[in-house]
Amino acid sequence: MSKTPLIPDDITLAARLKRGEEIAFRYLFDKYYHRLVVFANRLLSDFDLSRSIVQDVFVMLYDKKTEITIHTSLNAMMHQMVRNRCLNYIKRDKMKREHHQQIFLQSNDSELPVQSLEYEELEKAINEVVEDLPAQCQRIFKLSRFEGQTNQEIADSLNLSKRTVETQISNALKRLRVELRQRDLLPPILTILCLFLFV
Repeated sequence: MSKTPLIPDDITLAARLKRGEEIAFRYLFDKYYHRLVVFANRLLSDFDLSRSIVQDVFVMLYDKKTEITIHTSLNAMMHQMVRNRCLNYIKRDKMKREHHQQIFLQSNDSELPVQSLEYEELEKAINEVVEDLPAQCQRIFKLSRFEGQTNQEIADSLNLSKRTVETQISNALKRLRVELRQRDLLPPILTILCLFLFV
């Protein structure tokens, strides 16, 4: 008697994923990880970043395994998830570059004497403050500002209300403003400009 294939089709695989079967996730990872990294790298031209994004997608898939719904195929679903993450990153990176340019253009004003070293200090300080935020606040802030997720997307993924997400982001921004002013790294107006990196 021939054995039934372990993963005969997408429907069976999705069902096993929903049940949390480790062997099904192992199969999915082995089958799609490399091709998804290559796919992400076509969009990002950065293999380390591509690997990180694909790993995040697998973690998210595991966390939301009970919500898996296949409209076309697992292959299409996985590629769409990675594509969305890559586009969110590109959008955030573009915004950061634009704000960097705005800040350095402002540095030509005699009232805002910005040097690259000073800006690096400020950016480092911002990252330190973010890492010191309470766990939930930090996670929400990073999903919003670093990964480009909308407040509704964050609320859905963390099973929170949209209002809670908005409050946590507001709290994070207030903490950043207070901490950066206390450190007195740059004039207040420039500190505010730099916070736009995270808006």
